[in-house]
Amino acid sequence: MNKRHFIKSLGLGSLALMQPGLTSRAGILPVTAAPEKVQHRVWINPDHKDTAAELKVRYRSYRQAGIGVIYFEEDSLLHFSAAKEAGIAAHRWFWTMNRGDKDLLANHPEWYSENRKGESCATNPPYVNYYRFLCPNKEAVVAHLRGQAEQILSKDYVDGLHLDYIRFVDVVLPVNLWAQYGIDQSRELPEYDFCYCNACRTKYKAAYGTDPMDMAHPDQSPSWRKFRYDSITHVVSNMAEVARAHRKPITAAVFPTPEIAKRIVRQDWVNWPLDAICPMIYHGFYKESVKWIGDAVAEGVHALHGAFPLYAGLFLPDFKGDAAQIREGVQLAVENGAAGVSVFGSLTPEVLKILQETAG
Repeated sequence: MNKRHFIKSLGLGSLALMQPGLTSRAGILPVTAAPEKVQHRVWINPDHKDTAAELKVRYRSYRQAGIGVIYFEEDSLLHFSAAKEAGIAAHRWFWTMNRGDKDLLANHPEWYSENRKGESCATNPPYVNYYRFLCPNKEAVVAHLRGQAEQILSKDYVDGLHLDYIRFVDVVLPVNLWAQYGIDQSRELPEYDFCYCNACRTKYKAAYGTDPMDMAHPDQSPSWRKFRYDSITHVVSNMAEVARAHRKPITAAVFPTPEIAKRIVRQDWVNWPLDAICPMIYHGFYKESVKWIGDAVAEGVHALHGAFPLYAGLFLPDFKGDAAQIREGVQLAVENGAAGVSVFGSLTPEVLKILQETAG
């Protein structure tokens, strides 16, 4: 299932090794500097029925609307080439920690994350059947993901790597979904709290002298939380190292604000070595108005302190076809410091016109 369709039903937004001499606040100096002009981006799952002639017209209209990067969820030489011909960078959109690959599940069930009850994502996925998250503290997992990044970035028609699901399982869902799933998550429940596998517990104990399973309230431990933030950052840094070797940019789709991301999915994306970030500021999922888009962008931009540009992720169905609200959302993002927006949804002529109005 396409990730963006999934998060519509689930209600979720769903990205340190250092090279000598390449240091920055985020750990690794980005390949590209922050853009001087507003530029937009889009998430797409390529339709393999499309023809070259159709794509030529479509991507030319995207470029005219100020779209400079497309994140493609699947590999498609036709789509990537058509985008590049139109002057748009073609990046591969990559599911990172959530890997339901049949070969991995069959051959490496030990690679998967375990909750506080000792249940593995390989056999007991939380919420939905394909929530199959790997453990970031198993070096075999990190090596496998590096290999996947190498395969993707080795292709000359791929301009960059876009990480998605670069996180732990959501320990808390947005409150409007509790009734839908028949759960009350006013506290962190053990069945949704990851990862407590032997690798994580052993590594944490070596650093802090305590097994998290021996804590009365591990969900309240600041060091245990930080350990998991750092575990995901370690994976990002490894993926970034591969991207740097190929001299191609690396970006990520993340939860909407630094605070929400750390609290819900253990993402400390402010400190990741990226070239750009796309927080999924899907206001409808959080029962917020369009105005919140500006608030979320401002929080993220302030926390980044210029480390790399932020592109506000907008979920077009949340606007229910209201062009005025889409225009307001884009304007709020740019006015609050976003380098542009990254959109998911139907790019109608009206939407393209709105994007073009703010593109520099």
